[in-house]
Amino acid sequence: MLLRIVFTLIVSTTTAFHAKDSYRMLPQTNFGVGEHLEYRVRYGIFSAAEAVVDVAPQIQYVNGRPCYKINILGTTLGAFSWFAKVRDEWQSWTDTSAIVSQKFYRNIQENNYRKVETTLFNHGSDDALVTDEEGTKKYDVPNHVQDAISGYFYLRTLDFSKLALNEAVEVPTFFENKVYKLKAKYRGRDVVRTKYGKINALRITPIMPNNQLFKGENSIRIWISDDANKVPIKVEVDLWVGSMVMEVSNYRGARNSFRWN
Repeated sequence: MLLRIVFTLIVSTTTAFHAKDSYRMLPQTNFGVGEHLEYRVRYGIFSAAEAVVDVAPQIQYVNGRPCYKINILGTTLGAFSWFAKVRDEWQSWTDTSAIVSQKFYRNIQENNYRKVETTLFNHGSDDALVTDEEGTKKYDVPNHVQDAISGYFYLRTLDFSKLALNEAVEVPTFFENKVYKLKAKYRGRDVVRTKYGKINALRITPIMPNNQLFKGENSIRIWISDDANKVPIKVEVDLWVGSMVMEVSNYRGARNSFRWN
């Protein structure tokens, strides 16, 4: 559950799409092959988990389209593994020019729970084929729909200077066999302290519905580097029981230099 929260945060910070058309061209210089990011997750004073985000060094092809293969691996650490042992792997084949998902894979191992699932998107007919241990099912999806990872990378291509303070944005995302219209608000600019120094950042708060996990509508705060990379630097989460912080702990292969102060 803890790692699922972390990855749900990534989904919750994307924006709206245009009306249906052919594959869009979305030039970007924010990320590329070979990027490697590591995050450490703390629950209160305890190191709870770590997550690694890798972009494969070679372009791969799905549905005849060139894609970035993006892999996220999340594991619990130390004492947390005694009662919440997690090893989750998520993969997205994200179209290099349209920045939409062509394929999504997840291998979930949380205590005794197991789930292996592959989703293949067909953007020509706006449907998704989901295959798991029970077989294959087809679902209707919106045009330019994203998965839990590709939406995060799409976010990095946005020009935040065109968003007004507190402006809400949304994106249709297919996750766990459902389409969600997830919303977030742009809250302006901050300076965040990290192990590498201070960095200028953009702050976003996903709009959370009433639930038994997160404490209020503004319970999640996400800081994205205000530079050419636009990577999540820090996430704070207020839970009904305790709080959680995720921070970047290591990186290499960034397409652009980070602007540490």
